[in-house]
Amino acid sequence: MEKQKVKPEVTVVTVDFNGYDLTCSLIESLKIIDSCSLEIIVVDNGSKRNEALDIAGRYPYVKTVRSEKNLGFAGGNNLALPYVHGDYVFFLNNDTEVEEDGFSALVWMLEENPDVGIVCPKIRFYDPPRPIQFAGYTPLSPITLRNSLVGFGRLDNGDFDKKGESAYAHGAAMLVRRTALDEVGPMPECYFLYYEEIDWSVMFRRCGWKIMYNPDCTIFHKESATTGKNSPMRCYYITRNRLLFAVRNLSGLKRFLSVVFQLFVSFPRRASAELAHGRVENVRASWKGVRDFFKMGML
Repeated sequence: MEKQKVKPEVTVVTVDFNGYDLTCSLIESLKIIDSCSLEIIVVDNGSKRNEALDIAGRYPYVKTVRSEKNLGFAGGNNLALPYVHGDYVFFLNNDTEVEEDGFSALVWMLEENPDVGIVCPKIRFYDPPRPIQFAGYTPLSPITLRNSLVGFGRLDNGDFDKKGESAYAHGAAMLVRRTALDEVGPMPECYFLYYEEIDWSVMFRRCGWKIMYNPDCTIFHKESATTGKNSPMRCYYITRNRLLFAVRNLSGLKRFLSVVFQLFVSFPRRASAELAHGRVENVRASWKGVRDFFKMGML
């Protein structure tokens, strides 16, 4: 009698912040996964009510962890790590869903390529016409720290179905080899929101791990369901964290030029555009981001 193959053990980690309905929709969608042995961990990251308790009552098989305060994206994900038992950790935003079982394709890429530390699926926007959000990242430019999402806004017509390396992982959906995670360490928590997965990707590459894109799995993302596409919160963290990323990951002349560019070219240009559209609160938020960056004492 042929011995039954043991399913790979995958731990799904998702962070919930006042998003009970979104989180439940994700959990429901995961019921389709049969190719892997799933462990699901939900971190209630300081929600107003104890949503961890509600989720545990509704889904007894889901592990829940409760933080009384919002620890940010990295802090929330890191809070789950002591409870992870899987060989692979799938960090999924709670505003994502799956519609077919492609997890095995991601696991296979890690199992067949021992030098790969992270693999990301194709990510498409949830709302019709459901274009592509992510089919890989291009590298950041050395001074302006700008890059592109491969395939962004394009219809999923097969043009982005080639597997390959990505410069960085996408925080909404990334399957991480547990042994690589143990070597590299947890996500940097200094960012709170935005840029932490980019910085973490750099950390993985410095340790010799590759980051791959595999379109054989697709995740659907309800982008900006929490923070908004152009909210003051986003303006604050993007402004502050781009400066923070520069000083953490660049050195010498490149670091100096990048900080100067952010302060004296990028910030004034964005502020002018926001004021032209009457978005004064976004300008104030961006200025606060600059101020708080200097308060961090990174220079």
